[in-house]
Amino acid sequence: MKTFVKNIFLIILFLTISNFSKSQYSDLFDKNEYIYGSDTLRYRLYIPEPIKNVFHFESVLKKNLLLPVENSTKYPIILFLHGSGERGNDNNVQLTYIDSVFAKEKLQSENPCFILAPQCQIDKRWVDVDWDLPNHTTPENPSTPLKLANLLLDSLLQFYPIDKNRIYITGLSMGGYGTWDFISRYPDKFAAAIPICGGGDQNMAAIISGVPIWCFHGAKDKLVPAFRSQNMINAIKAVGGNPIYTEYPDLGHLCWSTAYSTPELFTWLFSQSKK
Repeated sequence: MKTFVKNIFLIILFLTISNFSKSQYSDLFDKNEYIYGSDTLRYRLYIPEPIKNVFHFESVLKKNLLLPVENSTKYPIILFLHGSGERGNDNNVQLTYIDSVFAKEKLQSENPCFILAPQCQIDKRWVDVDWDLPNHTTPENPSTPLKLANLLLDSLLQFYPIDKNRIYITGLSMGGYGTWDFISRYPDKFAAAIPICGGGDQNMAAIISGVPIWCFHGAKDKLVPAFRSQNMINAIKAVGGNPIYTEYPDLGHLCWSTAYSTPELFTWLFSQSKK
C-alpha cells in the first residue's frame, strides 16, 4: 500500500502542471500528423514569419508547392520535447510551455526560426526508462515517439528551408530525459541542447561531449533529483566536454520558466552552429 501511494504521488508530481486553455500563440503553429506505418505522431510546427505566407502548411497542400531548398534562406529549427503532463492526442497542450517563449515577437524578430513541437502519446515516454531510478542505461532502441520525432525532423529538413547546421533541441522533465537520449543517439545532428530537470546515461558522456549543452535543474527538485543533471555534467566534463550548468538553489521541479527566461540563453543558443 505504501509503494502504491508513493507511485501515485510521483505520477501526480510528474504530470506537469498544464494550462489547458488555448494560448494566444497556438494559432501561430501549424497542426499536423506524421504517420509512419501503423504509428502516428501529432505535432505542431511554427514557421518563421519571413516565409510563413509562402510555406504555411495548408497553403503548401493547396498549391502543391515544392520547396526550392537550394535557393532559399535557411533558418534554424528548435525541437521541443514536452513533459509528461502534456501527453495526449489533442495536438495542442504540448504548446503549454513552449509557445509563449519561442513564438514571442521579440525572439522571432531577432532570431527567426522553426519550432517543432511533437506530442507524445498518453501511454508512451520519450525514453523507455524508470523515472524512479537514480541512473539508467540507454535502451538499445529509441522509444516509438522519439523514433517518430527523429523521422519527422528528417522529413522536414527535406521540405522546408531549415539550416542543417543549426538544429537545436530542448526539453523539460520527461522531455529533459528525451533531450539527453536524443543527443546520445544522434550527437552529430544537433548544434546545441538545453535539457531541463531530466536525466541521462552517464556512459554516453564521451559520445555527447562535443555537443554544446546548457543544462538547468532546481536544487529542491523532489521528483527528478538534481544529481541526475549534476552527474551528466560531471561525466561530460571528465571526458573533456565543456557543458554549462545552472542550478537554482530555491526552485524545485518547475524551474523551466525561469530557465527559459535566462537573458543570455538564446544569444548562446542561436550562436551555436555545427560549422
